[in-house]
Amino acid sequence: MEFSLLASLPEEARRTLLGNVRRRTFARREVIVHEGDPADSLHLVRSGRLAVQVSTPGGQVAMLRLITPGGYFGEVALLERAESRRSATIIALEPAETWSISSATFHALRVEHPDIQHVVMTALAERVEDLSRRLLEAMYDGLDRRVFRQLLYLSEVYAEGTGVGPVTIPLTQETLAEFVGGTRPSVNAVLQRLQDRGLIELTRGRIVVLDRAGLAARLG
Repeated sequence: MEFSLLASLPEEARRTLLGNVRRRTFARREVIVHEGDPADSLHLVRSGRLAVQVSTPGGQVAMLRLITPGGYFGEVALLERAESRRSATIIALEPAETWSISSATFHALRVEHPDIQHVVMTALAERVEDLSRRLLEAMYDGLDRRVFRQLLYLSEVYAEGTGVGPVTIPLTQETLAEFVGGTRPSVNAVLQRLQDRGLIELTRGRIVVLDRAGLAARLG
């Protein structure tokens, strides 16, 4: 498994860092960390797909993004700040494995291998880029386009083999609504229109993307 976060590290520093990780496994729907918990470790995702979830001021739940194998979360733990807290809840959407490294271990290794500091800069730069893109989408894209884009992204994430043919996304419409920032009824209306056009098929607890090219054309 290649981790993009570590790609810029020299080989020796990368081996040292990976030699100090702790393997952790999680069951489907298990909460890995809770929003507000102490931010004390970085997690590299070895297998499984994870959802990043936050609570809104109104008490609703919003899904910010999906983390796939090779990704990571918990970069706040790498900052030298007292009382850092988790900014989101991370849930395993399926059986998953992460390799975690505590902030204390990370800072100790950084003394021996200063290059490890690049991990912090890479993580923060990627997060700023991701947040900027999502802000633009939220400001300028209507709900239909947000649904189209998320379905295309999820179909890439869940595609098997060559990615040719239908792709089953094992997520509910409610979860999709949380990802795109819409209500379930409004997202269902968009999905029904796509189903009427033969682009997707709706089944219980799943969305099957039948025509990715047609969906991409709708997105433009």
